[in-house]
Amino acid sequence: MKGIIGKKIGMTSIFGTDGKQTACTIIEAGPCTVTQVKTADTDGYTSTQIAYGDKKEKNSTKAEINHFAKANTTAKRIVKEFRNYSLDKALGDTITVDIFTEGENVEVVGTTKGKGFQGVVKRHGFHGVGEASHGQHDRQRAPGSIGGSSYPARVFKGMRMAGRMGQDRVKVKGLKIVKIFPEKNYLLISGSVPGHNGSIVLIQK
Repeated sequence: MKGIIGKKIGMTSIFGTDGKQTACTIIEAGPCTVTQVKTADTDGYTSTQIAYGDKKEKNSTKAEINHFAKANTTAKRIVKEFRNYSLDKALGDTITVDIFTEGENVEVVGTTKGKGFQGVVKRHGFHGVGEASHGQHDRQRAPGSIGGSSYPARVFKGMRMAGRMGQDRVKVKGLKIVKIFPEKNYLLISGSVPGHNGSIVLIQK
């Protein structure tokens, strides 16, 4: 596995050589610093810890400052760990968008937008009870029956009802890197990725 931490900037679209328009997401990926390298001998498994985004020292704990000092870097905001990192990186090395190539397929992990408490129509796509005809009074967005009567006398687990929607960790697979801007640390990825503009995402392969 190889990967990098990035920030979602927004969406745009580009035209290919065949004239087709492709919707793309702009992600500012890196530069990230390797802050810890774990091995099977010392930690029981192999992984690479990378950090992204500067953080003020006054807002950091002594443990964080000392941890990042081992990698000769300042305190960072986001720290993520990648298991079985395929790239041979040492403590303190910098990871940039150069680890990817244009046309490569990647996976993007992010947290979806929070929608708050929503009803069954928005949350699950319910169509309402019946149709808007005689005898239907304010039932178009109602959930309808949710269970049996005296038997089983309970509501089954997993029943689709109103509740909190969004803010889930989601991985989108099969996205293609359309273009790379190394001077700006930008990745142009086809399609949409989870999260609002400015949210943190993981790009991995």
